[in-house]
Amino acid sequence: MKTLGMALSGLVRQWRLINDERLKPLGLTQSRWITLTHLQQEDGIQQHRLARSVGVESPSLVRTLDGLEQLGLVERRPCANDRRGKTVHLTPAVTPLLAEMDAVLSHTRQQVLEGLSEAELAELERMVCHISANLRKINQQLNAKQETE
Repeated sequence: MKTLGMALSGLVRQWRLINDERLKPLGLTQSRWITLTHLQQEDGIQQHRLARSVGVESPSLVRTLDGLEQLGLVERRPCANDRRGKTVHLTPAVTPLLAEMDAVLSHTRQQVLEGLSEAELAELERMVCHISANLRKINQQLNAKQETE
C-alpha cells in the first residue's frame, strides 16, 4: 500500500521526467531547469541557500552553475554581507531561454492539472501550503535540537 508521501513523491518524479524530456531540445538538464526556475523566483540568492532550495549538496550545484555560467546564463557575485559567500544572478542573455522554458513548463502543468476545477486547484494549493508549513516547523524543531546537542 502506498503512503501519501510515496504517492506525492511519485507524482513529482513523473512530472519532472516529462519536463526533462520536453526541455531537452532547449539544452536543459533537470538540474539546470530547476536551478533556473528557482532563480526566477529569487534572483540574487546566496549560493548555499540556492543549493538548499533546489535540494542538492553545494558541490552538485557548483557544477550546474559552472555550466550555466559558461553559457552566459547566470553569474556569481561576491556576497555583500559574507566575504566567503556568493550570490547567483540571472543574466539578460537567459531571457529568451526562460520564455521558452516557461512555455514548456506551463503546457505540462496545464496537461497535468486538466480536469480539475479552479476550486479544486485552490483547495489543493491550500493543502500543500499547510503541509509545507508543518514541514518547515518540524525542520526548525530538528535544527534547534541539533544545535543544542
